[in-house]
Amino acid sequence: MLILVHSYTKNAEEITEQADIVISATGVANLVRGSWLKLGVVVDDDGINHVDEAQGYRLVGDVCFEEACRVSSAITSVPGGVGPMTIAMLLSNTLSSAKSLHELK
Repeated sequence: MLILVHSYTKNAEEITEQADIVISATGVANLVRGSWLKLGVVVDDDGINHVDEAQGYRLVGDVCFEEACRVSSAITSVPGGVGPMTIAMLLSNTLSSAKSLHELK
């Protein structure tokens, strides 16, 4: 079963607590807290958010990484988690399209 929860879902915490896998791409920094996650959950944090700090900014995901690490069995980090795979697939698809356009193998 797949359930979609977004940043405006009223009972997002209750729903997320039941999930075995959480994929987050809300664009809201640290929206998903460790207390929302059940023990052993797999977390795929696809969000990337700029958080202002005194010395500039840092990048964080939609999931509070420090809290989620305590309960998850696997988690992607931000930055560096899914970003490199996204870029690799973009380049692969661009190459495939160019080959197709020019009828190359």
